[in-house]
Amino acid sequence: MSLTNTPPTAELQALDAAHHMHPFTANGELGRKGARIITRAEGVRLTDSDGHELIDGMAGLWCVNIGYGRSELAEAAARQMRELPYYNTFFQTSHVPALRLAARLAELAPGDLNHVFFAGSGSEANDTNLRMVRHYWALKGQPERRIVISRRNGYHGSSMGSGSLGGMAAMHAQGGLPIPDIVHIDQPYWWGEGGAATPEDFGRARARQLEETILALGPERVAAFIAEPVQGAGGVIIPPESYWPEIQRIVDKYGILLIADEVITGFGRLGHWFGSQSYGIRPHIMTIAKGLSSGYQPIGGSIVCDEVAATIGQDEFNHGYTYSGHPVAAAVALENLRILDEEGIIPRVRDEIAPYLAQAWGALADHPLVGEAVSRGLMGSLALTPDKASRAKFAADPGTAGYICREYSFGNDLVMRHVGDRMIIAPPLVITPTDIDELVARARKTLDQTWAHLQREGMLRAAA
Repeated sequence: MSLTNTPPTAELQALDAAHHMHPFTANGELGRKGARIITRAEGVRLTDSDGHELIDGMAGLWCVNIGYGRSELAEAAARQMRELPYYNTFFQTSHVPALRLAARLAELAPGDLNHVFFAGSGSEANDTNLRMVRHYWALKGQPERRIVISRRNGYHGSSMGSGSLGGMAAMHAQGGLPIPDIVHIDQPYWWGEGGAATPEDFGRARARQLEETILALGPERVAAFIAEPVQGAGGVIIPPESYWPEIQRIVDKYGILLIADEVITGFGRLGHWFGSQSYGIRPHIMTIAKGLSSGYQPIGGSIVCDEVAATIGQDEFNHGYTYSGHPVAAAVALENLRILDEEGIIPRVRDEIAPYLAQAWGALADHPLVGEAVSRGLMGSLALTPDKASRAKFAADPGTAGYICREYSFGNDLVMRHVGDRMIIAPPLVITPTDIDELVARARKTLDQTWAHLQREGMLRAAA
């Protein structure tokens, strides 16, 4: 049944195909197929233009932490629009929402991360970080420190700078990326790349690639290392427990800056305010966005430690965005943080919901198509494989099985994303145990259908 006052789905799809260019999409193919049109949402559920209700297993794009339909955020936006809909913070001016949000973030952030440079997104914030760390070292009398080390298959945005920091090969194949002085090391992906090593030994070995790379490049040339506490868009790659302590030892030893990209892991996703707290990481800069406003307004930023902020403050930093610290976005973010805090959502994730998800999601490991079923906080992934014992890849092109699984998932009204042949979820933090049971049941049905499809088409073959 179509929703009231909504044009027919075919009409909406035709309009979309005629004028709307989607991100990370082959738009011609999508135009022929027709986009699924989402018209409303509440809690952890979406409704499309045909009236079907979906479980949003991805919280939008990892961002709707407090769930959909919170009128408090709409009211905060309306109040701010009536009072001060916009002003910039460029020319020795400020405004109340931006300064209050900066102060609140300084309270929440660990250690001496007491300063915030606002942006409109995580991509913009990571562009800021790239310029900031290079300018920092120039002001310290070491302008040759320009190289930033990142990880293959990491994701830090899709602009020229942030896309270069990320290690996505498909992105680098378009538009002349990466820009100079960005170097990538391997990811800590034990299931797919660990071979016969134990997870602990593999984690340390992958971390030590950072030290090897610093020494090969020359420590005097390396400005920073950037990484996500848990890789999100790379497939929810959860590092072995040995990985981050070794990374911290290395950055401390060589005195390089550590940037923790908290765009996904910030604001409760791993059961703490920030993922860095979950892993004992001590960053000099944290990138934030997404859960900062639960996606209700576009906003991002860099939370910067005292020493870096003091050094940058010695000179005019010729950088900024029209919408840095936008008053409406900042007001909405403040209300979002209030809800996360006062409703105890983050400790509930840590103590109740994440353990429940780990057990329910982990049970999918018994499926013949699943090589591993892992989660950390409210991030989960399934590795699809034709041979569980050998952790084999499919003979088909990478992502073929994953795409088939994703299509069945959408058909079962579950938003579950595929990254290659890994299936991933990151539901809103307000998801309930009952919702999780239903999500996992739909995921299992999807796996059954995918297994039958691959078997029918002769695709359950391992790569040579």
